[in-house]
Amino acid sequence: MDKSPFSNLWLLVPITLLVWGTEYTLVGTIDAAIISEAWQVAIRMIFAAMLMVTFVYLRGNILPRLTDKSWLFYGTMGFIGMTIPFYLIARGYNAGIDSGLISILIGVTPLFTVILAHFFVKSEPLTKLKSLGFFVGFIGVCVLFLPAELSWSLVDNWQAQALIILAAFGYASTSILGKRAPENPASVGAAMMLIGGAVSALLGAYLLVGSEMPRTIPPAKLISALAALTIGATFFVNLLYLRLLQISGPSLIAKINYIVPIVAIISGMVFLRESLHQRYIIALVIILIGLAIARMGEKTK
Repeated sequence: MDKSPFSNLWLLVPITLLVWGTEYTLVGTIDAAIISEAWQVAIRMIFAAMLMVTFVYLRGNILPRLTDKSWLFYGTMGFIGMTIPFYLIARGYNAGIDSGLISILIGVTPLFTVILAHFFVKSEPLTKLKSLGFFVGFIGVCVLFLPAELSWSLVDNWQAQALIILAAFGYASTSILGKRAPENPASVGAAMMLIGGAVSALLGAYLLVGSEMPRTIPPAKLISALAALTIGATFFVNLLYLRLLQISGPSLIAKINYIVPIVAIISGMVFLRESLHQRYIIALVIILIGLAIARMGEKTK
């Protein structure tokens, strides 16, 4: 434990918020017509995995043998918690979803986690408050799917929004699987996740779009955004996340998750000139209330 953990938090928390909150904005700056969504994810995962493996060995750790069952757990977590969500988020944005809306939809991840934990983690059963929190949060999500003029139809881009919900479910599933994974040093586990994600992303890119890459050098802006996603939102954010857990525990991470959508909305407005819709504000408030109620259920179980 550091001698002055609070001084560290004052530095780490804003950086974490900035990285997480601008991730969706960076995704929105990458033109899928130049680099497809599948190859965006593959490039991002491969280089992040290389950085994390280098970090592991510089720290004096080693990766387990390939026959170790840890690879099955962490490799799967990389697939369902990185490769699939990253791809779905990129597809959702290119289908017309604002980065701010993406962050709000991803914000329901803890609500999915509460439900999944009830079935797969014996020590975390559903309580009345948890159930109420999920129900309230679900209402907030429904607000995002309703048309401007109330009717039985859905918004035009509801399929794209559904992709983001599926990505949130992938994140939640990963957190549950992580509770069952064999114990390893945090950086080693992160490296195995990234390697598993890199392998699955590379295979997915070949299957979905083939091996064809851009014939000309992409614009510097696109390369910079992809590099920022790789180094910041894929490699560095994992180290920040683990460091915050060491200093303050998961309760702080939960509080940060409440603020990330706000940072993402502001970032989208500033850098992508996205509009702030009243629907987003209403849905975000309802979802945050649901998350707060669910958190109360965790503390009072």
